[in-house]
Order: sequence, then C-alpha cells, then structure tokens
Amino acid sequence: MSQETGHYLFYAGINTFGGYKHSTDLENVDIAVMGVPFDAGTTNRSGAKMGPNAVRNMSRLVFGFNYMWEGELDLDEVCPNIIDYGDVGQAYGSTAVNSMIEETFNHADKIIQSGAKLLTIGGDHTIPYVPVRAVHKKYGKVALLHFDSHQDTIPSNGIISHANFAYDLVEEGCVDPSKSVQACIRTPLDNIGYNIIYSRDVMEMKPEELAGKIKNIIGDTPVYLTFDVDSLDPAYAPGTGTPVVGGPSTHYMRTVLRNLAGLNVVAGDIVEVSPQYDHADITALAAASVAQDIMCLMAHTKK
Repeated sequence: MSQETGHYLFYAGINTFGGYKHSTDLENVDIAVMGVPFDAGTTNRSGAKMGPNAVRNMSRLVFGFNYMWEGELDLDEVCPNIIDYGDVGQAYGSTAVNSMIEETFNHADKIIQSGAKLLTIGGDHTIPYVPVRAVHKKYGKVALLHFDSHQDTIPSNGIISHANFAYDLVEEGCVDPSKSVQACIRTPLDNIGYNIIYSRDVMEMKPEELAGKIKNIIGDTPVYLTFDVDSLDPAYAPGTGTPVVGGPSTHYMRTVLRNLAGLNVVAGDIVEVSPQYDHADITALAAASVAQDIMCLMAHTKK
C-alpha cells in the first residue's frame, strides 16, 4: 500500500495528534500541540481528563483532509514543523490544581518563549490559567476570545475550578476584557467588562456577521482563543460535563472560525471533552475539527 493511501487510514499507526511527530524538541517548531489530561477543576460531571486521548484519536481522521480551508490556506505548507508535544499536568489528589498549574506552566512557557504557537488539548477549563499566563509573559496583556456556554467569571477566592479563569486572569492583569469576547453564552453571571455575545443573539446572526463583530472588537491585539466544546449545542457535542441546550452547530462554529482569519492568534485550547458521555465519538470529532481550525488561524498569521 502506498504511503499516500496509508495517510487516510487513521486507525493504523502510532496515535499522535493529527499524525504529526511526537517530540519535545522546539527548534524551528511552528505549532506545538500539548495535552493536559486533567479534570480536578470540574464542578459537574468529571471525565475531561480522558479528553486529550479521545481528541487525538479522532484527529487522525480529521487531518486527512481540510476542506474548510481549501483555497485559503495549506496548513502543512505554511507550518511545516508541527509537533505533538505529548501530555503534561496530569495530577490528582488534594494538591492536583496547583500541581497541574505549576508543571504545565513550565512547559507552556518554554513553548511560547521558543517562538512556537501553542495549542492545548484538555482537560477541563481550569487549563487556560496556564497558557494565558505564558502568553502574557511574552506579549503583555492579551485579548481572550472565549467560546463557551458559561462565562466562567466566578471569583475563585483561592479555590480554583473551571468556573474561575475568565475572572481571575482579568484581575491578574493578563487579559484586557475591553478587547475580549465571550460568545455563545447562555448562563448569566455579572459581567466584569467583557464583550458578551449571548447565544440567542448568535443564532440570529450569519457566521460571517459574528466573525466580523468579533474582529472589530479585538483588532490587532494578540489573542488567546479558548474553545469550550459545550459552546456547541449538545446535539452536536453531547460528550461534555456541563451541556447547555440552545447553541450553534459544529458547521456554524467552524465557519465562524474560518472567517476570523487575520486575528493574531498566538495560542489557544479546546477543552471539556468527556468521552464517556459521547456517542459515536461525535464530540471528539467536533473538537479535533475545531482544533484544526484554531491551528489554521495560527498559521494564517505566518502567510
């Protein structure tokens, strides 16, 4: 069988993200994909620690094609050195959150300082504490582009969970909320200065319109893009810990992401995939597809 044909047989071979090589050597790396199998910050159904392996598995299928970006960008041509960095931050017990944050920051900082872009695969939504701090260290205050059904703006008061990062990172000075967007929100909390686009309004917009609104808010500010898979309607992503009905389809959100090309996305994540609640791997498939789009947004800045 030819090597070209074998590329599409995702069920064969060593299971790395997108079929890219596993390496921690960051010399001349364009994008590093890093798993964080962690869910000790979960407040509802646990299981997101199983997410990185599930997303990796479906990514082998997804990365055989890239029809959403055909005619716009060839990811492997623009970014010829993409690596699967492996997993970090796996922790459990009473010190799990602090252990994950400390270990993961050491790796995220190393990746960002090398000049590579970082895509993190979660894991629960506690994870952005780490890469956002790493990109802030290099780029200064960043814009947070946050796709989610939840705002995650509850003050942690020292007890960190997946419901706190969007508040705490503003308080730390890492995120500029006036340049940041929370989209697809459908659970109300007090707004601490973010530009919030609620799901009921999203569903009245064309994807191109939503993307245009986001780009007008963010401008040329360096962007950290965090994508909670529960931003999608649970009809398209049932395999998650805290699903909320009334969200967009996978195709809608992928079209939004494609139309965000031009934003300066320096790092991002896809989180909250819990495969034990999934059906036929459709949530992991959606997450791997969104991951591909985030990587293409990163690559677009290199064109």
